Amino acid sequence: MLFIDTQFFDVSRTNEVMVGNEIFRLGKTTSVILPSKNNFLKYSACITIFNTFGEKSIMRREETVDYVIKAAWHAIARMYNQKAAKHDITMSMGFVLLNIHSEGTPATKIAPLMGLEARSLSRLLKSMKEKGLIYREADRADKRMVRIVLTKEGKKKKERSRETVLRFNEAVRSQVDVGKLNVFFEVLYEIQKIIEKKSYNHVTS
Repeated sequence: MLFIDTQFFDVSRTNEVMVGNEIFRLGKTTSVILPSKNNFLKYSACITIFNTFGEKSIMRREETVDYVIKAAWHAIARMYNQKAAKHDITMSMGFVLLNIHSEGTPATKIAPLMGLEARSLSRLLKSMKEKGLIYREADRADKRMVRIVLTKEGKKKKERSRETVLRFNEAVRSQVDVGKLNVFFEVLYEIQKIIEKKSYNHVTS
């Protein structure tokens, strides 16, 4: 993977560029950067050089799966954090609230649901306790287990969080064709399977 800097030129009149001793085919809208004084080529975006049927191509970062997913999630996270701030919480706090059941949830079960490490969750729960959203109590059946329980205020914030998530999803479903959404979910599930099976390991760097 190559990283970027300044000084690019338009290659609309050619579809090839030499990188080191190799020539790469470019798309019509691809821009690359002029060689600098130390003879290194620099690129205007983070790009990946890969092999396709023996031919090398250039993939712009906007064309990578991870970039698109990350950019979309960052946009969603910003939106959720802006909504959450109006109720004096954060997006992460909202997701914790949504994962706490009415009878309370064991602290050890929240971290896996959130994809958080125990230490990070502990800090988050401490902040939520200070805001009066949760409290801890020993499990009735197993005194060694600690349950996280919602306060009255926590229940209110949970409902606000639930409404925000539902409104966003309803907005998406009302504006995106159901067929496209089905394909979107199928593709994401396939990507997860690829990661779980580590079927990308055959790709050479």
